[in-house]
Amino acid sequence: MHQREAKSDLASSGGARGGQLALDAAQASATPTIAATARIVARLKDLPGPLLPVLHEVQHELGCIPAEAVQTIAEALNLSRAEVHGVITFYPHFRSEPAARHTIEVCRAESCQAMGADQLAAHARAQLGCDFHASTADGNFTLEPVYCLGLCAQSPAVMIDGQPHARVTPAKLDRLLARTLETTP
Repeated sequence: MHQREAKSDLASSGGARGGQLALDAAQASATPTIAATARIVARLKDLPGPLLPVLHEVQHELGCIPAEAVQTIAEALNLSRAEVHGVITFYPHFRSEPAARHTIEVCRAESCQAMGADQLAAHARAQLGCDFHASTADGNFTLEPVYCLGLCAQSPAVMIDGQPHARVTPAKLDRLLARTLETTP
C-alpha cells in the first residue's frame, strides 16, 4: 500500500496561519491599529493564558478593542476570532468603540442597590441622556455599570475616571459631573 503525504491548506486553517508568522506580518503592517496590537501581543504572548492581558493592554493603549485587532490577536495566539470575540463580549469591561473623554461607573451590586443605587443610576441616565454602555451625544461621558467598587459600607458608590466616590446622591453626582467638566481642558 502506498501512503500519501498529507498537505495543509494554509488559507483555510487558522492554526496554520497563526503563531509567529502571523505576528511578524502584523508587526510589519502599515495599519497603526494592527501594528500596535501585534507589538502588544509579541510582548505578552508567552504569559500563561495571555488573552486577557493582551485584551486589557490593547484597550488601554487604543481606547477600545477594534474589530481589526481581533483578527491579529486570534492569529497570533492560535485562537479563532470567535474565541477572542466571545471573551470580549462576555466581559462588560471590554468595548469595541472608544469611550468618551470621561468614564462614569455606577455600582450595581446589592449593597449599593439597597442604599439607592437604582435611583442614582436612573438619575445618571436622565442627566447624561444615555444608557449604560453608551456615551453622551457631546462625547464627554461614557456610562458603565460596575458590580462592586469595594465601598459597600459607604453605598451608593460611583467611580469617575478611576476615582471612587462614596455616599453619592443625585445632587452629589451632579456636582461631581460639573466638577469633572470644569477641571478638564
